[in-house]
Amino acid sequence: MSVVSLLGVKVLNNPAPFDAKYQFEITFECLEPLQKDLEWKLTYVGSATSSEHDQELDSLLVGPIPVGVNKFIFEADSPDLKRIPTSEILGVTVILLSCSYDDREFVRVGYYVNNEYDTEEMNDDPPAKPVIERVRRHVLAEKPRVTRFAIKWDSEDSAPAEFPPEQPEADAVEDDGTAYGAEEAELEAAEAEAQGAEGADGVQEDAEDEEMAGAEDTAGPSAPKAEDEASDAGSEDLEAESSGSEEEDIEEEEGEGDADEDMEMGEDGEATAQTEAGKGKQIQGQHQSEVMVH
Repeated sequence: MSVVSLLGVKVLNNPAPFDAKYQFEITFECLEPLQKDLEWKLTYVGSATSSEHDQELDSLLVGPIPVGVNKFIFEADSPDLKRIPTSEILGVTVILLSCSYDDREFVRVGYYVNNEYDTEEMNDDPPAKPVIERVRRHVLAEKPRVTRFAIKWDSEDSAPAEFPPEQPEADAVEDDGTAYGAEEAELEAAEAEAQGAEGADGVQEDAEDEEMAGAEDTAGPSAPKAEDEASDAGSEDLEAESSGSEEEDIEEEEGEGDADEDMEMGEDGEATAQTEAGKGKQIQGQHQSEVMVH
C-alpha cells in the first residue's frame, strides 16, 4: 500500500503563451509520518523521436510532510527553445509531472500539450522560422494519464516483493521442457508411422495396378479373337443363307417357267403339284434363314 496518494492536479494558467511558466495545484494525502521529503519534478518532452531533447523544467522538495491531506502550488519554467528541434516546436507534445520518495518514483502524471499560433492565418501558412511570441500552448488537463508504482517507504513491511515467494512443491513437478520434448518425440513417431503406412498402401496399390494390367494383357488378345471368329462365322452363315436363297429363287423361277408351259399345254394337275412343291421349298428356305439368323 502506498503511504502517499495523489488526490488531484489542477493546471492553473491554461491556455497560456508558450514562454509562460507552468503552474499546478497539487493535492495529496499522507497516511503516516515520513522521514524524508517528497521530490516533485516536471519534464518537457522536446521530441517524439528521441529522448535526448527531454528537459527537466523544474523540481521541488516538499517536507516535512504532515499526516493528512496536503496542498501546494508547483511552478516550473518554460522549456529552452535551443534544446528543441525547430520542426518540433509547433504541434503536439507531452509534459510529465512525477513524484519520488528517496529517489524512488511512485506516481507519474502525463499531459498532452498542443502548441500553435494564435491566428488561423499563421496556422494555415506558418512562417519558416517559428515566431515564439505568437505561439500559445494548451494543456489537455481533462485527459491526464496517471501511472502508479509500488515502492519501499520507511519500513521494511511496506517494501514490495522483489522476488516471488518460495515454492518447494514446484521442484517436484516434472520439467516442462522434458514433457515438451517427450510430446515432440511422440508426435514425430506417430508421423513416421503414418508415413510408413501411406508408403505401404502406395506399394500395395501399385502391385494391384500391375496385376490388373497383367490380367488385361492376358485376357485382351483372346477376347478379340473370339469376337473375330464369331463375326466370321456369322458372315459365313449369312453368305450361305444368301447363296441358298438365290438358288431357291432360281429353282422357283424355273419351276414357275415349267408350270407356265405345262399350263399352256393343259396339264393342270401337274402344274398345280409343281407349284405347291415350289412353295414348300420357299417356305423351308425361309425357316432355315430364320434359324441361322437367330
